[in-house]
Amino acid sequence: MANPFNGHSPARWGVGSDLAPVTPSDTVALETPAIGLFVEGAGDVVFVSAAGATRTVNLPAHGYLAVAVLQVLATDTTATGIHAVIP
Repeated sequence: MANPFNGHSPARWGVGSDLAPVTPSDTVALETPAIGLFVEGAGDVVFVSAAGATRTVNLPAHGYLAVAVLQVLATDTTATGIHAVIP
């Protein structure tokens, strides 16, 4: 089946084009800023938003965070199986 999204520019918000595993780090930002995060295991996610603010949210297992993210910090992040939603 042909990809119906060929020829369309990626959306800044909304449906992502892919998922990328995230290794939380206090020093290294995401290679590609994410339009959201998906977590497999429940817990806190500490992140730097696209606005530059450091935030902490608690997500359930299989939870989704609909905020643009530049970095997921290791300190105090307890959620597991974190994936970045790539635009």
